[in-house]
Amino acid sequence: MPVQRLNHAVLYVRDVERSVAFYREALGFKVVMGFQGAAFLQASGSNNDHDLGLFEVGAQAGASGAGRTNVGLYHLAWEVDTLDELERISLKLGEMNALVGASDHSTTKALYAKDPDGLEFEVSWLVPADLLTDDVLNARAGVKPLDIAKEKGRYGAQTRGGLGISIPA
Repeated sequence: MPVQRLNHAVLYVRDVERSVAFYREALGFKVVMGFQGAAFLQASGSNNDHDLGLFEVGAQAGASGAGRTNVGLYHLAWEVDTLDELERISLKLGEMNALVGASDHSTTKALYAKDPDGLEFEVSWLVPADLLTDDVLNARAGVKPLDIAKEKGRYGAQTRGGLGISIPA
């Protein structure tokens, strides 16, 4: 049987408490378990045991060189159900000075942000399979700035994203 999906990710961070506070405020994660120097968080819409593990390495830790001087993970991506939720998170990340970009990848509408340690992550809404028109599919090679208001006008603010793509229809 093939791999089904990513179950969780684990990050090394300088300060677990600071990172927990960030992921709680920015994305609504909750702590489901922890011990000295570690925390395990679950996304509010998840049934996973945990979605994100955080392990503290201390304030002396250097910045990640992944993608600049070393190979390594570029970012993690979390999916939201609606464009309203994507917009809410965009505003929250902006308030927190964490938002670093917003892109329209045609089939995916994406926000990019950095956590307190500078680790990048993505929050995205996926166009449902039944709304993947030829013009959307043909535009996949390009990246445009994201206009959430325009996308809400096209797809609807409460349209469930990912149906038939990441979520069985």
